[in-house]
Amino acid sequence: QVQLVESGGGLVQPGGSLRLSCAASGSIFRSSIMGWYRQAPGKERELVAAISSGGSTNYADSVKGRFTISRDNAKNTVYLQMNSLKPEDTAVYYCNAVYYGTTYWGKGTLVTVSS
Repeated sequence: QVQLVESGGGLVQPGGSLRLSCAASGSIFRSSIMGWYRQAPGKERELVAAISSGGSTNYADSVKGRFTISRDNAKNTVYLQMNSLKPEDTAVYYCNAVYYGTTYWGKGTLVTVSS
């Protein structure tokens, strides 16, 4: 059984920073592509950032230069450092793991960017 548990969401002012964490249980983490997705009210879920097992990363154009994804294989944890946050970054952020074609999802953590 694989579980992904996100943490670190909350309310932040525009221009502020947050760091999201996703802890993974099970033995799949090291071999998984890990990603962060988000879903804003009334919108479809979209990819924010992803990191391969080897450390290669890719980002949505809207967050390039502001967000950084990283992983700690020793802790089975993936992080999303979010800087220069904007109101349009407000969404529920979901952790995602893809392991040999099987996809797993966390339950999400809410990020609200507002003054």
